[in-house]
Amino acid sequence: MNYKMLSRRRALKQLAAGCIAIGMPKVLFSQNDQIMKRAIPSTGEKIGVVGLGTWQTFDVGNSSPEREPLKAVLKALVDGGGNVVDSSPMYGSSEKVVGDLSTELGLKKDLFYATKVWTSGKQSGIDQMNASMLKMKANPMDLMQIHNLQDWKTHIKTLYDWKERGLIRYIGITHYVNSAHDDLERIIKSENIDFVQVNYSINDRNAEKSLLPTAKDNGVAVLTNRPYSGGSLFRKTRGQQLPEWASEFECKSWGQFFLKYLLANDAVTCVIPGTSKEKHMIDNMGAGYGRLPDENHKKKMIELIS
Repeated sequence: MNYKMLSRRRALKQLAAGCIAIGMPKVLFSQNDQIMKRAIPSTGEKIGVVGLGTWQTFDVGNSSPEREPLKAVLKALVDGGGNVVDSSPMYGSSEKVVGDLSTELGLKKDLFYATKVWTSGKQSGIDQMNASMLKMKANPMDLMQIHNLQDWKTHIKTLYDWKERGLIRYIGITHYVNSAHDDLERIIKSENIDFVQVNYSINDRNAEKSLLPTAKDNGVAVLTNRPYSGGSLFRKTRGQQLPEWASEFECKSWGQFFLKYLLANDAVTCVIPGTSKEKHMIDNMGAGYGRLPDENHKKKMIELIS
């Protein structure tokens, strides 16, 4: 008997039941469905297409009342088939909160830990990365990224060395503004990196012009930040019903609508929306199930949001 499969089905049932109980649309389509996974081009390792960002949402320090709901968020991520958790020293206590809670929940083996180096100078970078690994209790760290390209020419040398020594598994670079896309693209072409993390949303599509195709052509995985444009997409659609044609790609909510648009681009490996609420994590996971928009759908989606 395949007990792992039984456990998986039980988790799917619990997620679906949870959606119903809290009045959310059912995000899981059948007991046999599994979240989409995409390969990291440099190795072929697959990760879930929906992950979790921790900026602001996990910066709660040692507050037990504020930490408790975050346990449910991490569990919903894993129960829904996701595994990527992205953090940074820039995000206050988020790294430590992720490390503490994932250890407490026994989820460490289920998660793909990603964080960043965000400082200047070689030794400062080494010290910061060592601190991050201790806080997240991740050794090796799955993915270490150079945050907003800060002192990247210095840090990239350290990251090459650390990867060779097995201290980190993957190397990445990040930014969150369109004006940095040309720099990201140049580095993708000139350096041996595994991941690029970039701002990308249905109403901020600059990455589609050249950066995403370049990442795909050069075998670089893509994480997308700011998928909801800082929440502006929800404000724009507040009070509006989903169009009926959204059911053609098994979309149950506006959150899934925005994420499925991004995932319809096969250069995107994983989207990482942030949340501190279990119901939103459950809903986000639904974007990784079922069909994705085709090119005609994508044109209609853009027209609707424009």
